[in-house]
Amino acid sequence: MGQIFKSENRAIPEHIAVIMDGNGRWAKEKGKARIFGHRNALTAVRETIERSAEVGVKYLTLYAFSSENWNRPKLEVAALMELLVSSIRKELKNLNKNKIRLLAIGDISALPSKGQRELASAIESTKDNDRMTLVLALSYGSRAEILKAVKDIASDVKNGEISVQDIDEQTFERYLATKSIPDPDLLIRTSGESRISNFLLWQIAYSELLFVDKFWPDFRKEDLDEAIAIYQNRERRFGKTSEQI
Repeated sequence: MGQIFKSENRAIPEHIAVIMDGNGRWAKEKGKARIFGHRNALTAVRETIERSAEVGVKYLTLYAFSSENWNRPKLEVAALMELLVSSIRKELKNLNKNKIRLLAIGDISALPSKGQRELASAIESTKDNDRMTLVLALSYGSRAEILKAVKDIASDVKNGEISVQDIDEQTFERYLATKSIPDPDLLIRTSGESRISNFLLWQIAYSELLFVDKFWPDFRKEDLDEAIAIYQNRERRFGKTSEQI
């Protein structure tokens, strides 16, 4: 298991983003329905949240449901939505106990009304927590997010609120759903797949990427420790040379 170092030169990532992949395949290996994998993934979610807060991560973004996931079988989507509602309700006490604030990005209006209500209630209940921010990406797609930003900028230019000359990277970022969130330092994807899957495409331009072979339901605190240790042993240059760092 990798050792996490806490020092100026071995920084804990401020923001970790996770593509939680492999629930269905994990269940299939056990001869179970896909929803069995989703239900058993809750332990991985809980341990990742708790360990992130323990080591000093300030933002944790979990890719919980993509805009493309709506194309899955209707029974699976319905079960996932029910699981979302029950999970938010069940975990709310722990979020407040650990002083974790909840936020959400994505097309939340596409969620069932019950899910929207539970989510809004949890966000309101945790709004003053300041230890860590947990961001759920729900009905989220990065291309849609970027297109919406472009349309909103075009509308503001048309209305004279900003000029074309005002548009730079900082301006563009203010139109994204993540405008109040720093870019991820580390992106983890489980299940052995090496794809980004339309997740935070703008925001991960300089993130460290780590692809883990384990299916998400098997991911535990020690796996997060290992990921952070790997991150700490990488050199982040942001276009500079090693000598300039």
